[in-house]
Amino acid sequence: MSENLRVAVIIGSTRDGRFGPTVANWLAGHITQRGDMDVDLVDLVATPLPRVFPAFDRPPAPGTGELLAEVSPRLAAADAFVIVTPEYNHSFPAPLKDAIDWHNKEWHAKPVGFVSYGGVSGGLRAVEHLRTVLAELHAVTVRDTVSFHQYGEKFDQNGNSKDPASDAAAKGMLDQLAWWARALRDAKAIRPYVA
Repeated sequence: MSENLRVAVIIGSTRDGRFGPTVANWLAGHITQRGDMDVDLVDLVATPLPRVFPAFDRPPAPGTGELLAEVSPRLAAADAFVIVTPEYNHSFPAPLKDAIDWHNKEWHAKPVGFVSYGGVSGGLRAVEHLRTVLAELHAVTVRDTVSFHQYGEKFDQNGNSKDPASDAAAKGMLDQLAWWARALRDAKAIRPYVA
């Protein structure tokens, strides 16, 4: 049997009082139960990235390399990603965009799944915006997502989902992610991806 897939779960919100870690930990539990995946939780609060991308004619600010060294190797080592995102003003958080934009080849020919949360939309508009951004970076987004509408009502005080449908949705999304991750990893072993 081939080695486990390395899945980087990116917690996209950095706001005070954020709910992202609860959702990410719930998903990490699903990943560790599978037996074919290893999870790396990438929390953008614990590993902050520079907020301002430098102009093309200027070098990055001092300390940028050190900040990127905390995240970039982890993204490069991942076979697949799951982005956990809320929806802010019909889109995704600015720190998540920064994390995406500071990287390029780390996304190439790798699958990305999504777990979103929000009010009535459940974060689905944020996911649709992320799909177009990640397509530009040669990532492959999987079709099925996990979405928590009115998320505050969906989890108990221990961070467990109260909705059995979310567990089934997580399994479906992770199954698709695993298929694409193995297919792309095997393909890149035969022929390097050209962007």
